[in-house]
Amino acid sequence: MRIAIDAMGGDHAPKSTVEGAIAAANEWSDIEVILVGDKKVLEPLAQGAPANFRIHHAAEVIEAEDEPVKAVRRKKDASMVVAGRLVREGEADAMISAGNTGALMTTGLLVVGRMEGIERPALAPMIPTVDERGVLALDLGANMDAKPEHLAQYALMGSIYRQKVHGIANPRVGLLNVGTEAKKGNELTKAAYPLIEEMPVTFVGNVEARDVLTGACDVLVCDGFAGNILLKSLEGTAGTIFSLLKKEFSKSLKNKLAAAVLMPSLRDMKKTLDYKEHGGAPLLGLSGLVVKGHGSSDSGAIKNAVRQARTAIQGRLTESISNEISGKRVTE
Repeated sequence: MRIAIDAMGGDHAPKSTVEGAIAAANEWSDIEVILVGDKKVLEPLAQGAPANFRIHHAAEVIEAEDEPVKAVRRKKDASMVVAGRLVREGEADAMISAGNTGALMTTGLLVVGRMEGIERPALAPMIPTVDERGVLALDLGANMDAKPEHLAQYALMGSIYRQKVHGIANPRVGLLNVGTEAKKGNELTKAAYPLIEEMPVTFVGNVEARDVLTGACDVLVCDGFAGNILLKSLEGTAGTIFSLLKKEFSKSLKNKLAAAVLMPSLRDMKKTLDYKEHGGAPLLGLSGLVVKGHGSSDSGAIKNAVRQARTAIQGRLTESISNEISGKRVTE
């Protein structure tokens, strides 16, 4: 299993990317890690790397402030574009990048290519839940606008992902809405509801935003605009809660002593809500496996993203989605 990693993308690249890639190569001997980037920069950082690790040279870098479409079209030798090309040409089974999100989506569409039968690929990160199962939410930002048919395809792709990558036999699929009644919502959700019902998924109906973190479903379907607002709201709320707790616990000696007692539990709670534990978000609906790491991914997050890609390859995720969309099931 060959996994290409964009070594130059992300806030802490290339150091954290190299460290995470080497850790993954050491952990799993059945993969080959292909680190894509400037050899002059990467080779000194990769001293002592194992045999199943190699560097593939790419001279250019897509920066965070670059305009996505122009950057992908003009910077043919950018690390992200080269990694995408390795997937397209069959030299890698998956690619991972923590770089410019818009550029990665553009690379997925223009370089890797859209899967036949899929109209719009979807960005599908995991949202932590109190039961620790998490919920795969899509689309959370790949497309701001969507048609009912797109949401139905998201439901199918998300269900297959949770089966193949997380081992959930019958993932519960919910549609993000303002109420649980079938007739609730805007024109998009009201039209999407019966289409999702017809899909070969376990559809549990509409799910309100307040119930997402309680584990009301395993897959949450929404358009990219509403989904991205949901994600940013949850991230902001979690950050604010921990800031308020920190402020409260530092007010007095009594509070500081209480904080010392509660610290292990608070750390566990923070870990439960930490995106880094999930590695990255797949771009579902492409002809090859593409995983988007968080921009501030550290070495642990990169390693987790590799684990995620490895599991998806083992589960034949891309083939499963393709065959389901075309009306055929993968023969076990």
